[in-house]
Amino acid sequence: MLPCAFLNTRWRRCNLRRIGMKRILIVCAALLLCGMAVARGRGVHRVASCNIRVALPQDEEGGNGWSARKYVCERVMKRCKADIYCLQEVTVGQYEDMCRMFPGYFVFGYPGPETDALPDREYHGIAKNLVMFSKRRYEMTGAGVYWLSDTPLVGGSSSWGTARPRHVNWVRLRDRRSGREFRVLSVHLDHISYEARLAQVRAVADEASQYPPGVPQVLAGDFNSRPSNPVAGVLAGAGWVDAFVEANGEDAEQMSFHRFEGDAYEPKKGTPGRIDFIFLKGTGIRVVSSALVKDCVGGKYPSDHYFLTADIVIE
Repeated sequence: MLPCAFLNTRWRRCNLRRIGMKRILIVCAALLLCGMAVARGRGVHRVASCNIRVALPQDEEGGNGWSARKYVCERVMKRCKADIYCLQEVTVGQYEDMCRMFPGYFVFGYPGPETDALPDREYHGIAKNLVMFSKRRYEMTGAGVYWLSDTPLVGGSSSWGTARPRHVNWVRLRDRRSGREFRVLSVHLDHISYEARLAQVRAVADEASQYPPGVPQVLAGDFNSRPSNPVAGVLAGAGWVDAFVEANGEDAEQMSFHRFEGDAYEPKKGTPGRIDFIFLKGTGIRVVSSALVKDCVGGKYPSDHYFLTADIVIE
């Protein structure tokens, strides 16, 4: 029979090993969590561009109306876990739904004289490009709207043969963590006229050019043009970087418009391509990763566009 002293010593050694292993596991877990925090934490801003598809009666008949999609849209957007959402094609009911579904976000860009003139709450060819941002993370230091026309300060104005009035909503944010300020712009260019898109994107580039390089800028939205189109070339010539291409390379190009069909969609003319973008401009701003969000819920897509995300760092 072993002496009690030996047993006590052996028990203490085993117990110390167990305690030591527990401490190691705790430390490892803490380091893992810290690593995750660094990867998607203080220095990283996740931006999502979401064309949510305007609420139309004809979509209701086909099962893709907003009443059938809004909770799908909510779930997919929340899965993105973005700090900032740039939305396009938002009508008044959709704006109210966003305010309700995202109480932790400030939702900027719906009310205006052009919507005040439409008390019937119906869609009259004017849908808004909202910017939503985390109230906990950001402080808004400035904001505004301008219309893509010869009279940019007149709400609902249009020029250059555009099919519908188009505008830009922008906010200037201060990151509460770092104190760094930057601009975010949400845009939707015309879907019919190539000449109108060119004039509109030039107006966007000209307006943004008044800011010095030390003010980083993020431009997100539906450009109704592919990356190889001269419309995107206007922005490249003005110093804007396509976040998706920068992160994934030109060979990784994919389509973003799919008519509620997902990857099964085949256009009648040409090949499918990406028409949704997140562009970056300024010193100290760079993309870490960017991806198209192809999620659906129960076989239903949140929109006829895939959403687009980009993780960016502003140094």
